[in-house]
Amino acid sequence: MKNQQTYDLQSRAYALALCLLVCGSLLAFDSAAQEDASKEALTPEQQSTKTEVWEPVPPLVSVPETGVPSDAIVLFDGADLDAWESEEGGPAEWHVEEDVMTVNRGAGGIRTRQDFCDVQLYLEWRAPADIDGMEGQDRGNSGVFLQERYEVQVLDSYDNPTYPNGQAASIYKQHIPLVNASRPPGEWQSYNILYTAPRFDDEGALESPAYITVLHNGVVVQHHAEVQGTTEWIGEPNYEEAHGCAPIYLQDHDADVSFRNVWVREL
Repeated sequence: MKNQQTYDLQSRAYALALCLLVCGSLLAFDSAAQEDASKEALTPEQQSTKTEVWEPVPPLVSVPETGVPSDAIVLFDGADLDAWESEEGGPAEWHVEEDVMTVNRGAGGIRTRQDFCDVQLYLEWRAPADIDGMEGQDRGNSGVFLQERYEVQVLDSYDNPTYPNGQAASIYKQHIPLVNASRPPGEWQSYNILYTAPRFDDEGALESPAYITVLHNGVVVQHHAEVQGTTEWIGEPNYEEAHGCAPIYLQDHDADVSFRNVWVREL
């Protein structure tokens, strides 16, 4: 008798499950049919509005043909070095003449007084025209360091062989440029850099690395390249030190490299 009752309960449970499955299928079919009918009742223009997103509205940025975007922070416009300081602190001691700032060899590098994380950085630079007796890394060497740690190399790489992961627009000793877009020494060149800063957790462990895109004279030479860590002359890059936003740093590498039209947009 007990086995018969168990069998009856199992049969009822099975029948109930089957009923629910059939009813669910019918409801889903009916819902789909109603949705299809609803779509048929709408014009294509009305259907298209279902995937339109109207907020947030991007803020307006004015961009003159030759000039600085209206939301940019001007770091150097030829007037003075007020936005910069010496790498050891105190006033920046580079030369400023005719709207150009030039490395003061031996005075050390300069860094921005303001800290930055994710940025678009634009600058123009010029290696010295006098290259007599100089070759390789000795020709027009400087560097642009994001957060004072991650370097995009500045170098006269026009008809000047050197190790490719140390030439102009390399992420120094990490990523070789896709192409060499260098102009002859003495001519102005431009870098347009898109930088995503690394992220660290509360314990100081790396959550995501830095990424750099570089346009050298308008040509993409680094495309969302993953930064392997701090720039090192000797040894391997690393992310051993967790950090937050930090200054942009321009290097004194014992060459008369000049800069102008430097601005940055926080992203």
